[in-house]
Formats: sequence, C-alpha cells, structure tokens
Amino acid sequence: MNATITEHPTLTRVAATRTRDRRLAIVMAVFTPLVIFIGFARSYYLRTLFGFPPLPTLLVHVHGAVMTAWVALFAVQVGLVASHRTRLHMKLGILGLVLAILVFVVGTLTSLASAARGSAIPGWEPLRFLIIPLGDMLAFGALVGMALYYRRKLDVHKRLMLLSAMDILPAAVARIPIGFIQNNGALAFYGLPDLCVVALVAYDTIKQRRLHPAYFWGATLLIVSHPLRIMFARTDIWFGIADSLVALVK
Repeated sequence: MNATITEHPTLTRVAATRTRDRRLAIVMAVFTPLVIFIGFARSYYLRTLFGFPPLPTLLVHVHGAVMTAWVALFAVQVGLVASHRTRLHMKLGILGLVLAILVFVVGTLTSLASAARGSAIPGWEPLRFLIIPLGDMLAFGALVGMALYYRRKLDVHKRLMLLSAMDILPAAVARIPIGFIQNNGALAFYGLPDLCVVALVAYDTIKQRRLHPAYFWGATLLIVSHPLRIMFARTDIWFGIADSLVALVK
C-alpha cells in the first residue's frame, strides 16, 4: 500500500519565505550596483567618453575605488547568501569590515576636501552642502556597524545591510541626468531612494505579516534624517561646525 507523503504547512511557509527573501536579495544585488553605475558613469566610470575632466585629486580616485569595491562586495555577499554559501560569506565578512571602515574614513575626508575646494551642487553653498555627504557617511557607519554587531542574528543583519545599500544611493541618483532629478534637487535625490526604502520595508512587512524592528529603526534613521539635515544645514550652528571641520583639511 502506497503512503501519501505531505509536507508540513509550517515547513512549506518557511521554504516559501526563504525563496522570496532570496529573490528580493538578488534584486537588490543587481539594483544597487546598477544605480551606482548609472549615476557615476559620466563623472567617474566612463568620464573620458563623456568628456569630463580628470578627477581633481588622488583622494577622489581612492574614494571612487573604495566605494566601487564596497558595492561589488555587497553584491557578491548577497549572491553567496542566496546560493547558500554562508561559510564563504562569513569569511568575506572580514573584508567587509575593512572596506566599511575605509568607506567611512575616505568618504568623510573626501567630503571635507570637496567642501574646502568649494565643490557643491547648484543652489548650495559648499559648507551648507557638506551636511549631505557627511550625513550619508554617519548613517552608513551606524547601519553597517549595527549590522556587523548583529551578524549572528541573520534577520537583523541582512535588513540593516540592505538599508546601508539604500543609504549610498542618493549620491548616485543626484548625478543621473534626468530633468526631474536635476530640477528638484534634494526632493529628488533623497525622495527617490526614500521611496525605495518604503517599498522595501512594505514588501517585507506584508510578507512577514509584521514590521521588523531592524527595518523600523533603520528606515526611520534614513528617512527622517534627510529633511532634518537640510533644515540643520540652514542654521548658523551648522555653518560654524562645517567651517571648523573643513579647516582641518586645509
């Protein structure tokens, strides 16, 4: 007599959830590098084809190389998790820690040096604009730092790492030569990544049937900090802080 074997409903749901998580991770592993490449193609990756001048300093070269390495490693790490190669993923975590520190340090120094040279987007004074990249670096450091701290809690770790990828998108989005982005400034280069964050959190919440605390706190940090930075940049307090910080690299 043949016995009919049925899967346990709970196991089926868990397997389906893991499949959806892998698909989302793969989408993020493709989406993030693609946006970064499109945003920086004209001014960095393909600048000679677009007639852009050489990069102003060696520090900018190093910054571009470090950020590119981080994005590449992010994509590789997501791919390793999706393919169940977690042991290699954990080994590469040491490289991730080193790169994260370099991203933060080099990114901060590059931001200060750019402000010292008077670089900023149209409509912004260099010292006022400095709060944008410095804020991105602080948020990046906080998200990646907490993700590494909670590396053994995979549900927390992976969500914080995905949010850290969202944190570096505004710089790329701001450079995409589309009229809506170029004409709307911070509303566009922060607003579009924020919509991606909201979509990411909403998707996860619907699928998990609850809002994960890592997404709640991490997404709040990102989204709320954006308008707060812009408002604080207009104050004399920030101008004094920025002036003192830039003086360190002059």
